[in-house]
Amino acid sequence: MSVLLVQKLAHLSQNQSISGCDDVEFYDGGVGGLSLLYKIENRRKVILIDCAKMGTAAGTIRRFRPDEVRTIKTLSHFSLHEMDILKVLALAEQLGNAPSEVVIFGIEPKIIAYDSHLSDIIEQNISRYLDDILNEIKAVPQ
Repeated sequence: MSVLLVQKLAHLSQNQSISGCDDVEFYDGGVGGLSLLYKIENRRKVILIDCAKMGTAAGTIRRFRPDEVRTIKTLSHFSLHEMDILKVLALAEQLGNAPSEVVIFGIEPKIIAYDSHLSDIIEQNISRYLDDILNEIKAVPQ
């Protein structure tokens, strides 16, 4: 889901004049793990998008800061992303390379599966997710 959103955001920023997107880099962190560390170092703002089990209705999007989130995965070091994103952020902080600001958009999935099929509720809300994320991008001071 997050891969699709990043692709759509990148496409929108290239094909439309969207204020606030001039100095924005869209990157699919997918299974990047530690490689993400180098992409986020010393950035002014990093916006992360991923599915998140939050105990809300499927399709719900919520905005978080890293200190508002905790990993509840028993084997978080064996994630689909090679290394838990919160651990990557903590490592960036320890190295003195942390981004100035980090925002996480979590989207409650209907199911978590290894295929690329989106549930109907997620597909129906793609425009809303894009609007929320674009508004966050536009809120970054130039």
